[in-house]
Amino acid sequence: MAPMTADDIVLIAILRGVQPERVLQIGDVLYEAGFRTLEVPLNSPDPFASIAKLAASRNDWTIGAGTVLRIEDVQRTRDAGGRLILSPNCDAEVIRASLDLAMQAIPGIATATEAFNALGAGTRQLKLFPAATYGPRHLTALRAVLPSGVQVFPVGGIGAPDIAPWLAAGAAGFGFGSELFRADYSVADISRRARELVQALRDARARTP
Repeated sequence: MAPMTADDIVLIAILRGVQPERVLQIGDVLYEAGFRTLEVPLNSPDPFASIAKLAASRNDWTIGAGTVLRIEDVQRTRDAGGRLILSPNCDAEVIRASLDLAMQAIPGIATATEAFNALGAGTRQLKLFPAATYGPRHLTALRAVLPSGVQVFPVGGIGAPDIAPWLAAGAAGFGFGSELFRADYSVADISRRARELVQALRDARARTP
């Protein structure tokens, strides 16, 4: 597998609690900062409306749903234009339903058992959640047994200072929640946070062999 550049690292903006009437403005500032993957958790207000607005607004980013626990919500996400399914847990049926619809599936895992159950369902992308509970050394240990090419994204409690050690442990990207977005953050604050995270990634990537 070729070494990643800074632009290869996937940064997922988790917009938990976003309102549909604000989602395009927020999406624009995230795009300008360098984010190309946005997740609207399904425990947000009218999440499928937000997904539909984002998906229709640009062709060069990936929009999806988070906190997906049911198969029927996989189809609803696709109907809204989403192409990415993220879950806090490892549910083989949700994974298979996503892949059957040609969508990306990134289930939540913590242990090697959960990771291999997810791989057995067909995905090659995993969300280590909650990442702050386990730390980069946990990812290093997991990567020692995971097949080559499997991507692991730490999510949960990751901020700018944490990016470098996670990269060194083999992270393929990151999901940022309240470190980046909360419903009460101003657009200017979201923009500042997004740019800080992207710059932290670039700085860390420049230092990572």
